[in-house]
Amino acid sequence: MSKELTAPVPRLTVITLGVGDIRASIAFYDALGFSRRLKATGEAVAFYDTGGPVLALYPWDQLAADATLPDQPRPAAFRGTTLAWNCRTRDEVDAVLTFAVSKGARLLKAGCETDYGGYCGYFADPDGHVWEAVVAPGIEVGEDRRVHLAE
Repeated sequence: MSKELTAPVPRLTVITLGVGDIRASIAFYDALGFSRRLKATGEAVAFYDTGGPVLALYPWDQLAADATLPDQPRPAAFRGTTLAWNCRTRDEVDAVLTFAVSKGARLLKAGCETDYGGYCGYFADPDGHVWEAVVAPGIEVGEDRRVHLAE
């Protein structure tokens, strides 16, 4: 007789990015203003407080090996994933894009109106991980830095 399994509580807690040069990536994310935690890990892994899920940086080849996947070839095309930096205003979107580029990001798309009534633009970090800076209807950024969704 088998017992019925109880579903665990779903949660997204950490987003780990594989990076080619951990030292350069740490410098980039430090420059963006994310708060690094657990600095005792040195350059083995870096953890950042983002106001939501933790952002982690880990050497690309080691992350691939840990997941039992090949680390080559590294994709040059879109990877099917974006990270979002939700903003409160259109001006903040433009400021985020300008700031990220000043810290070494590559601008992919300047801020522009969206077909859903929002405003967004895109940049890529030094390893090509795509970030969207966005303000969108129904999505509010609270004083707690967390995203609050309309019902």
